[in-house]
Amino acid sequence: QVQLQESGPGLVKPSQEFSITCTVSGDSITIASRAWTWIRQSPGKGLEWLGAIDDDGRTHYNPGLRSRTSISRDTAKNQFSLQLRSVTPEDTAVYYCVRNFTYYSGSFVVTAFDYWGQGTQVTVSS
Repeated sequence: QVQLQESGPGLVKPSQEFSITCTVSGDSITIASRAWTWIRQSPGKGLEWLGAIDDDGRTHYNPGLRSRTSISRDTAKNQFSLQLRSVTPEDTAVYYCVRNFTYYSGSFVVTAFDYWGQGTQVTVSS
């Protein structure tokens, strides 16, 4: 069974930065067809894709957050991390780490966010 578990800071002051780490069990972050993803949900808003790191280490970012976001990984610990800089109260959200799995079904390519962590609340407040 694939499991993802976030660990984050909880409360962060405006203009500071924070990091969240996701520990993966039951799968490997270096196996093909997987992108390890960060998604957040702010109060009263929908889900927002923040970025991802592929099985080969390539990273992809939401263009609107690219300048403030970094995603990295530690393959020895089977973990990947999100760093968000220069935060504001608008960054208050529940942050989820998610597995994005892609496979072929006949002539179709199917991609699914199939395993989610429980989410970690990050509140930006002075």
